[in-house]
Amino acid sequence: METIRKIYKKGYGPSSSHTMGPNYAAIEFRRRNPEAARFRVTLHGSLAATGKGHGTDKAIIQGLAPSEAEIVWKPEVVLDFHTNGMLFEALDGSGTVADSWTIYSVGGGELANETTHTDEVHVYEHNTIGDILEYIKSEGLTFWEYVQDREGEGLWDYLQEMWESMQQTILEGVREEGVLPGGLKLRRKARQYFVRASSYKPSLQTRALVTAYALATSERNAVGGTIVTAPTCGSSGVLPAVLYHLKQNHDFTDTNILRAMATAALFANVIKTNASISGAEVGCQGEIGSACVMAAVAANQLFGGSPKQIEYAAEMAMEHNLGLTCDPLCGLVQIPCIERNAIAALRALDINIYAMMSDGSHLISFDKVVRAMNDTGKDLPSLYKETSLGGLALPD
Repeated sequence: METIRKIYKKGYGPSSSHTMGPNYAAIEFRRRNPEAARFRVTLHGSLAATGKGHGTDKAIIQGLAPSEAEIVWKPEVVLDFHTNGMLFEALDGSGTVADSWTIYSVGGGELANETTHTDEVHVYEHNTIGDILEYIKSEGLTFWEYVQDREGEGLWDYLQEMWESMQQTILEGVREEGVLPGGLKLRRKARQYFVRASSYKPSLQTRALVTAYALATSERNAVGGTIVTAPTCGSSGVLPAVLYHLKQNHDFTDTNILRAMATAALFANVIKTNASISGAEVGCQGEIGSACVMAAVAANQLFGGSPKQIEYAAEMAMEHNLGLTCDPLCGLVQIPCIERNAIAALRALDINIYAMMSDGSHLISFDKVVRAMNDTGKDLPSLYKETSLGGLALPD
């Protein structure tokens, strides 16, 4: 597996696969072709189907600026490698194609095509949690120590930077009010939930605050604000909400938080390696499901869960998100996306309690449920995989 640093990336919303990835691709293609007179970019599959709502065209045009860029939309054409396909073409003054590049935005802001596997730098010798569990048991290690040993120098500084950005996003998000852009006329709710929480009894107050924190990040993402993928933009509100709540209410130190982030990213990395974190490929189970896994894992480790209890928390978090569709209204990362972040954060905390009450024994392994998620995602019709052609996205 590759570095977990690819799980956490600071960038701009609203979508890691539909905004962040295409922007990175555009910047790279512009770098390769500085003398091009203009560019043409053809978007395929899910990128074309929901690209306007996600701001894909704006992200690409920004990355190719100041050159002129033409965007061609072909939602009906799905390329074999991944549904989020992009064909970049650099044109000379006479309109002749001087260079072309087919690349895919595969989730979490990552880019790939048929040849990129040769460029991957693998820092982990294990690809499954089962193998990792067996190894750390033999060596007397924890999950975060396993990550530390392989990631090497700079890991904790990197995670500290990501954690500081997550906290800043929440602090800014709970202050903001108004209507989100895009046509749904959806009002921000984070501040409302944050203010109302103060009047609740302690038993309800903490849950209301977790909801507010998740909404804060998700709403910031919806307007294209700065967020940290965890593991994607669309699911970026789940883990920060849980971690911020635990820091504020249980006095966990930043060191505790960073170690929990390392373990959370390890589990997300296994999902990314053996299945997908792309909503366009496997539905929202790959985004919100993975984010719920990360938050449940982090909480369980912070409260002293054993490796088996942590693995159990991860298994439950994915198991109970199996089949979750990705059908955003109008192609916007707003409904049901924002609300799902809040619900997943609350679910992760409940799962932590359930796992902590157990001895960690369970019949279904995390690796098995990841395989089931991948199979389920592949079997889902494209209507339910970030195309806005079915499910909740259908007009009344």
